[in-house]
Amino acid sequence: MAGPRAHVRATWTIVAALLVMSLAQTAAADGAPVITLSRSVGPPTANVTMTGSGFTPFESVVIRFDGRQIGRARADVAGAITSDVHVAASARPGAHVVKAIGRTPGLAAEATFLMRTDWSQFRRSPAHNGQNHYENVLGASNVGSLSRLWHAATGGGIYSSPAVANGVVYVGSGDHKLYAFDAAGCGSAATCSPIWTAATGGVIYSSPAVADGVVYLGSSDFRLYAFDASGCGAPTCSPLWIGRTGGAISSSATVVGGVVYVGSYDKRLYAFDAAGCGAPTCSPLWAGRTGDFVTSSPAVADGVLFVGSHDHNLYAFRARGCGGPRCVPLWTAKTGRGISSSPAVANGVVYVGSLDEKLYAFDAAGCGAGACSPLWTAKTGGAVASSPAVANGVVYVGSATSKLYAFAAAGCGAGACSPLWTARTGGYVDSSPAVANGLVYVGSADDSLYAFGRP
Repeated sequence: MAGPRAHVRATWTIVAALLVMSLAQTAAADGAPVITLSRSVGPPTANVTMTGSGFTPFESVVIRFDGRQIGRARADVAGAITSDVHVAASARPGAHVVKAIGRTPGLAAEATFLMRTDWSQFRRSPAHNGQNHYENVLGASNVGSLSRLWHAATGGGIYSSPAVANGVVYVGSGDHKLYAFDAAGCGSAATCSPIWTAATGGVIYSSPAVADGVVYLGSSDFRLYAFDASGCGAPTCSPLWIGRTGGAISSSATVVGGVVYVGSYDKRLYAFDAAGCGAPTCSPLWAGRTGDFVTSSPAVADGVLFVGSHDHNLYAFRARGCGGPRCVPLWTAKTGRGISSSPAVANGVVYVGSLDEKLYAFDAAGCGAGACSPLWTAKTGGAVASSPAVANGVVYVGSATSKLYAFAAAGCGAGACSPLWTARTGGYVDSSPAVANGLVYVGSADDSLYAFGRP
């Protein structure tokens, strides 16, 4: 004969079952389950949090990514779930389906994650190391099969480097305009028209930078422009705001921490609030003076901004500024001639080329003094206007000798280093190399793009 405790347990079992049934009926009455992702766009290896509702309380829910099970979640008393979704490194660009499937028949929901490997500003990242770690389509096994998919004409020469973000390619032109093209091309047409354009008052040498839905671009008309990255619903767009400088801008903007940094021919580095100032024309947050014009594009790493000047110096400024409108550098470093190369920062070292025919490596932390000496240098025999790229312990840079050079990023144990490898092209190499999937890409003044890799 069952005792009182058994009766209590049986009673609670019935109550729990009735509660689950009631909650399940409530969830069903509320409609189909839904799931949302903490971010719907991102690169391979992204970590995404998925939340959902409308499942049967306490049931086990299977989580799938493109049909492959990647985990399980347990619904709570209200039928809600939470789960981490790790996007695989092998996920290719495009739309991917995240699905949550409950044990209760018919209870399932899905959401779309759009995988992109954007190149949103010059040299890709604020540190300007010039490498896309997320690229997983092109590689040594298939780069030989590349062919032109489409091209797009502008009204002038293109000296600007393109930025790719959220399915759009942005590039400046010598016809004074910024162009926005669909990154996927234009279907069966070989020549594509822009989605929208925006006029500036001068030739555009600066490369656009895209951050938080805004595209930033310098022009030779002494202005930094901020445009809505999604356009304006018309073929021609006006800026959100303009930042004035005292000289032409060919330096490419760098955006990090809500601040836009850019150099100018008036011998200054400028920092503007990326959100603007609530007015059509904005003043800088602060400016740092150098001894000559600044065409180098600033690099930012660990709270320090690095930029070269034609006064033969590399400058290191505190990226957050100095609390006033005019800032002095933390330290400087002398080279033999002017610097038009943009610095790259990797593993605590700043690499930059100079027109004195050398590549320089400096300690990014400085030297405890106002003027610093290099860790090591490497002579190329020709002016180095190319911006270095760093990957897997190697720093790559072009030179006016018509060669691409590779040096050990850690140096050679001496003050002056020899290259690990060189490759000759048919013209001077001011182009900045890009390194991806075992290949090094670089352009040359012989009108050619080169790809180097192991056979």
